[in-house]
Amino acid sequence: MAPVSAHRPDVQAALLAMIYRYLPFLNWLRHYRREHLPSDMVAGIVTAIMLIPQSMAYAQLAGLPPQIGLYASVAPLIVYALLGTSGQLSVGPVAITSLLVFSGVGSLAEPGSPRYIQLVLLLAFMVGAIKLAFGVLRLGAILNFISHPVLTAFTSASALIIAVGQLKYILGYRIGGEHIHETIGQAIAGLSQTNLVTLTIGLVSIGLLVFFRQGLRPLLRRTGLPPLAITLIVSGAPLLTVILGILVAQTFLLDQTAGIAVVGAIPAGLSPISVPTFSMADAQALLPTALTIVLVSVVESIAVAKALASKRRQAIDPDQELVALGAANITASFFSGYPVTGGFSRSVVNAQAGAITGLASLITALGIAVILLFFTPVFYYLPQAVLAATVIVAVIGLVDLREPRRIWRTNRGDAFTWLITFLAVLILGIETGIFVGVASALVLYLWRTSRPHIAIVGRLGDSEVYRNVERYQVKTWPHVVAVRVDESLYFANTRYLESALLQIVAERPSVKHLVLIGSAINFIDSSALHTLEHLIDELRDAGVEFHLADIKGPVMDRLKQSELIDKIGHDHIHLTTHTAMLALGCQD
Repeated sequence: MAPVSAHRPDVQAALLAMIYRYLPFLNWLRHYRREHLPSDMVAGIVTAIMLIPQSMAYAQLAGLPPQIGLYASVAPLIVYALLGTSGQLSVGPVAITSLLVFSGVGSLAEPGSPRYIQLVLLLAFMVGAIKLAFGVLRLGAILNFISHPVLTAFTSASALIIAVGQLKYILGYRIGGEHIHETIGQAIAGLSQTNLVTLTIGLVSIGLLVFFRQGLRPLLRRTGLPPLAITLIVSGAPLLTVILGILVAQTFLLDQTAGIAVVGAIPAGLSPISVPTFSMADAQALLPTALTIVLVSVVESIAVAKALASKRRQAIDPDQELVALGAANITASFFSGYPVTGGFSRSVVNAQAGAITGLASLITALGIAVILLFFTPVFYYLPQAVLAATVIVAVIGLVDLREPRRIWRTNRGDAFTWLITFLAVLILGIETGIFVGVASALVLYLWRTSRPHIAIVGRLGDSEVYRNVERYQVKTWPHVVAVRVDESLYFANTRYLESALLQIVAERPSVKHLVLIGSAINFIDSSALHTLEHLIDELRDAGVEFHLADIKGPVMDRLKQSELIDKIGHDHIHLTTHTAMLALGCQD
C-alpha cells in the first residue's frame, strides 16, 4: 500500500491542475485581492454601457430582433468569464460575425422569421461545438492557416460591406442587393425615396458618434480629468446617442408624423430557454458559415486577448480560450442568442477601464440583465437609423488602407494575397472571399517554398563561419562545393533542389565533393528522401561524392528510418560545415 499512498499527492496535484486549467475562474477567485474589486466593477459597468447599444445594433445587422443581441450578452458572457483565461476580453455580438450570420443564414430563410431564428440558434451551436472541439483536442494551430494579410483584407472589405448595408436604415427606404455594388446601385437609384427626417437623424447620430470617438477625448484631456473618467465619458457616447434619439423620436412621435422606423416593443425579461433544432440538411448548409465564423472570430479574439494580457504581463491559454468561446456559443444557442466572440473595441475599453479578472465580465452581464428585466420599454422609440449609425461608426475604423501599403513595402506576394482577398470578399461575398483568400495564401506559400533559396557558401576569414559567396568575401576550394538550402524539403521543392544542385556541379568540372548544409532544414518528407537517393546516384555517376552537414535531430531521425544513411555513408555525415570542410582537405 505504501507505493499507492506515495503517489497519491502526485495524482491529487495533477487533478487540481486539470481542474484549474478547465475552470480558470477558480484560480483568479482563489487569489482575488480586495483592491481589485473597484477596478473590475468600474470596467464591468463601462463595458455594459458600451455593449447595450452595440448588441442591439449588431443584432439588427444580423437580421435579428434587437433583444437577441441583448440575450447574447448575458449568459454567454457569464460562461466565458468563468472559463476564459483573459480578464480583459469582452465577449458578445460583434460586427463581422453579425454580417456572417446574415450572409450565411439569410440565403436559407427570411431574416427575422421563426425559421431564420431557428437556423441562427443551430449556427451558434455549431460554431460553439467546433471551437470546443478545437480547444479540447488542442487543434488551435489549425487557425494559423488564416494569415495576417488575409485577415486584414477580409476585415476591411467586410467593414465596407457592413457600412454600405446600413444605408437602407439611414436613407429610410428598402435597399436589396447581394453584393456591395448592387446595394450601392439600388441606393443611388432610389435616392428620390429618401426620408429626410430619417436621414437627418442618421447623419446627426454619425456626427455625434464620430465627435465622441475622435474629437472629445483630446478636449477632455485638456480639462485635467483622470483617464478613467475620460474613458467612461467617451465609452458612453453610443448610449448617450441612443438616449437622445429616443427622446427626439418620442417627443415628436416621429414614427407616426414622419414615418421613421423605430425598434418597437422589446419583450421584457431575461432570455427565454431555446433548443436548437438539428437536421443534417441544415447543418450541411450552415457548415461553411460556421467554419468562416470560427476562422475569423477566433483568430481575432485570441490576438486581442494576447495583446491585452501582455500589457499586464499575463499569459493566456489559446486552447482554453477556444474551450471558453465554444462553451459561450453553445450557451448562446440555448439562451436565445446568436454567435458571439471577443470584440476588439469593447475589450480595449474594458482593459482601459481597469478590468483585471473575469469578474468585470460578470458585472457587465449583470448590467445587461438589469436592462432586460426593467428597462426594455425605454427602447420602443429608438430610431433604427441611430443603431445603423452605431454600426457604421464602429466598423469604419476597421477599414485600414494603410496596411496594404505596409505589406507592399515588405512583401509583394503578401500584398497580392491582400488584394485577392479584398476583391474576392467584395465581389464574390464574404464566405467565398475568405476561403479564396486562405487558398491564395496557401498557393503563395507553396510557390515560395517550391523554389527555396539556395546559397553556395565559403569560409569567412579564419573563422568556422560559412556565408553566402555572393554576399561576403569568403574562401572557397575548387574540389569542394558547400551548398546551403534555406527551406524544409518536401514534395513541392525536391525537383527544384535536385536540378539546382546538378546545375551547380555541372558549372564546376573540378568539383569532387558536394556538401549539402541542412542547418535550415526542419522537416523532410518521403518525396524528398526519394529525390536525395536519386540525386546521390546521379552525382556518383558524375564522379562527385555527396555529403551532409549540420543536420538537425528530427531530420536525421527520418534519414535513419529511411536507410538513406547507409547509402550516403556514415563517414559522409558531418556534425558541422567546418568539420566537413576540414575532412575534405579544405584547410588554409
